[in-house]
Amino acid sequence: MATLDAMDYVSAIVPPLVMAVFFIGLVVTIIKHQGGANKAKEDAAVDAAFAAQAEAARRAGRPAAGDQ
Repeated sequence: MATLDAMDYVSAIVPPLVMAVFFIGLVVTIIKHQGGANKAKEDAAVDAAFAAQAEAARRAGRPAAGDQ
């Protein structure tokens, strides 16, 4: 049976720890940037995109995604 020294344990645990730290950082960044000063502008842009899609669908004679 092979024995593992301390360095083997460290090299085995480092990649998952690094990935966990980056993932937690990503989640925190996403949560912090929800809302804020640009929220109304972003919401208006999304609403305009949905309205344009609905208008294009109406002109093509098929129901829009929200009209079902």
